[in-house]
Order: sequence, then structure tokens, then C-alpha cells
Amino acid sequence: MAQAVPFTRPTILAAVEFLGAKSGQAHFNNVVLRLGLENEITADLGLAVAKKANALGRVVAQRPDHPIDTLEGVLSLAEATVREAVQLTRPEPFHETEQVFVRGLARDGYVISFDEDSRPRLRAALPEELGLPAVDHEVHQLLKHFAFTEPLGHLGQGIEAHARGDWAAANAQLRTFLESLFNGIALHIRGDAEVGPLSSENRRQLLAKIGFLAEDRNEWTTDGKNYINGLFKMLHTDGSHPGLSDEDHSTFRLHVVLVTARTFLRRLYYQK
Repeated sequence: MAQAVPFTRPTILAAVEFLGAKSGQAHFNNVVLRLGLENEITADLGLAVAKKANALGRVVAQRPDHPIDTLEGVLSLAEATVREAVQLTRPEPFHETEQVFVRGLARDGYVISFDEDSRPRLRAALPEELGLPAVDHEVHQLLKHFAFTEPLGHLGQGIEAHARGDWAAANAQLRTFLESLFNGIALHIRGDAEVGPLSSENRRQLLAKIGFLAEDRNEWTTDGKNYINGLFKMLHTDGSHPGLSDEDHSTFRLHVVLVTARTFLRRLYYQK
């Protein structure tokens, strides 16, 4: 039976890249053995670890949900690979590939904690029922379904900025993504002749007027004290703080935006 994959493709590939960057030949060969891939990835000491990691990345990308027996039970190949990478992390990640990997985990709703001996442990930072990788995938698929190319581009740039730790750029792109998403939804429902001349704010007002945004659930209200307006006000702030607080808030924005986008894309998809 196929195993659920709790991580997005960028996080999985970041795990493989980190493994390749931090492993010696012996360690990487042992990882391959634990993953049951010894018949597909050579143990030849003459082949660079980076090339072996490239081969591993291709196999995992092709079969992410393939079941693997591990000491932690049966896991998907993707999760088993991610957990192998977690074992190489440190409380203070200095290596660039490690930072990218840790940020990927945060986007997927996971963090690494360390015990008193600095041994790493992967744990969910958010309720697993939220299923952020599944949310991310569904949002991307629905954006493609409706040919919302502009919102898709802004979301992609926001995620890329988050991956490289450019919080200001990530925050800006996420707000622009959400704004362009509602613009696209209004155009899709009522057409360019009616919606084209309207501002973004007026397009959201139109969505409330026609019942797409629900006033009885405070998604939109005439007094401005509603979920959508509150979310845009939060996304509009720079929130520029040094250190972890800025990273946490940028990740929080990404999670909220993804869940919100899925809600309204689903509504559009199932609308009669």
C-alpha cells in the first residue's frame, strides 16, 4: 500500500541536497542501504557523493510514496529520506543547504527539536490534520485549472523567497498573490466587461455583493471589520524584526495564505 507523503517536493529535494552536502562516502552508502536502494545507487567510492545524491533525488522524486521498512515502522521513501537528513541537522544550522531544508520543513508544518544531548527529533509544529503539503498541492492544481497564471507566479516567487530566507520579498509576494487571486476570481465569475474597470478593493466588494464572500460568516462586512480585510491588513505590515521572529511570522503568513486560498478556490471550483 502506498504511504502518505507529508512533505512537499521542494522539501524532499532539499533533504537530498543536504544529505549530499553533509555526508561522506561511507555515511551516504549506509543511507542508501537503509532506504533499500542499493540496487539503484552504486556504492562505488570512485563516484562523488554529489552524483550519488543526484541519483537519489531522481529516485525519490519518481517514487515518493514507495513504502520502506525502517526502525520507525513503514514509511514512504520520501519521509524516510527526510528523516535521514534530519539526523544530520544541528541546533544552529550554518550550512546553506541545511537552512534551506529547515525552512522547507517549516513550510510543511514541521520543526526539528533537540534533546539535552543535541540529538534531533522531527515533530509536527501544526496539527497534522491541516495537511499543509496537501494544501499546497491542491492550491497549485486549482490555480492551474482556472489558468490563474498571475497568482500562480506570485505564489511561486513567494515560496522561493521564503526558501532563501528573504522574508520581506516573501511577505510582499504573498500579499500580492492573495490580491491577484481575488481579482482573478472576480474576473472568472463576472467577466472583464464588468470587473475590468474596478479596483482590487471594489472587486472584493463585488464578490461579497454576489454572495461569493459570505457576510454571515464575517468573510466580508460593510464596516470593514471582517476576515478578508483583517488578513490584508496583517499581510500589508512589514513585520520586520531581526532573527527568528521574522522567520516565524513569514512562515505563519504563508500557512494562512495557503489555507485561505484553498478555501476560496474550492468554493469557486464547486460553485454551480
